Order: sequence, then structure tokens, then C-alpha cells
Amino acid sequence: MNVTKAEYIISAVKPAQYPDDALPEIALAGRSNVGKSSLINCLIRRKNLARTSSKPGKTQTINFYRINDLLYFADVPGYGFARVPKSVQAAWGKMMETYLTRRETLKAVIQVVDVRHPPTADDRNMYLFLKHYQIPVIVVATKADKISKGKWQKHLKGTREGLELQKGDPLLLFSAETAYGKDNLWREIENRIGLEDNQV
Repeated sequence: MNVTKAEYIISAVKPAQYPDDALPEIALAGRSNVGKSSLINCLIRRKNLARTSSKPGKTQTINFYRINDLLYFADVPGYGFARVPKSVQAAWGKMMETYLTRRETLKAVIQVVDVRHPPTADDRNMYLFLKHYQIPVIVVATKADKISKGKWQKHLKGTREGLELQKGDPLLLFSAETAYGKDNLWREIENRIGLEDNQV
């Protein structure tokens, strides 16, 4: 997709605050500090539309970004960060569960994992959650630039086995630094939201 327009719309914590123009949505989920914001910025070719932070747990709301007036990216709070109070973790979990299970315009979730490391228990739990609720998932193994190309397949195999990835769920290698995998990911997104070639 040639992104000519990308804008931050709202940070929401409850359904009444979600955008109401019925555009299809792609959510991004992943461990705190795994690089969701960097991935968004790479996809839309902007440096700072999605705010990146070296401090885990920064995103505490669902941040909606409208792309080309065709779809939304919904960046949900990172999971698995222990340094926030349990009450805050519980609130985040409830907020995400409400969004992911009830949002009719949600077409797929991009689950972002770090290709350098085996999936964590939190990564596996998120994947199982999405499968339980039959939410389409695209697994993106990011930070490919941090390991040598010769080790990519070994690490992807570890990701696939660690998540017990089911047949039909794509696993895409990605780097926000080099934009490796960007076109493949856009093709998956366009397919999930049903865009025709002449619309992109």
C-alpha cells in the first residue's frame, strides 16, 4: 500500500470512545517494548506518528491511527510487563479483552514477537487467546536486523514451535530498521481487509 495519509485519531479505554466510521481495523499486540510502534511507523513511512519509548508499559490505552481513510491500526497496550501494579495490569487486560472480542470491525490481529528469543508464556497465552476467540492472527517476528541472515530460519522455527503456530496462520519476518518484510505484511493486511488492487 502506498500510504499518502496517516493520522492519529484517539486514545481509547472504552467502546464509547472507539472510532465510529466503520472502517476495518487491524490491531497490534505484543509484549511491552517489542517494537509495535516502530512497526507502525515503518509501515506508514513516518518517523514519529506512533510514539516509541524505551520505557516498557508506556502505552496504556488503545491508540487508533487512520490510514489512507481506508483502515485503522489499533495499537493495544503491551502485555507481560511486571513493573506496573497488578490492578493496572488487570485493567489493561479487561480493556484489551473487551476490544478484541467485541469489536465488529476488527479484521485481524498482528501479534508482534521478537525473533531473537523464543516466545514467552505471555506470547503463547496471547496466541491461544486469539485462537480461542477465532480472531484471525498474523504473527510478525520483528528485529530481524539484530541477527545474521544465516540464522533467520532457525529462529523462525523456534518462534513457530514456541507458539505452536497453527496451519494457515502466517509467520512473517520483519525489521523496522531496514523495512525488510514490509511489503509482505502489507499484502497480508490488504487481504484481511478485502482491499481491491485498484484501491491501494
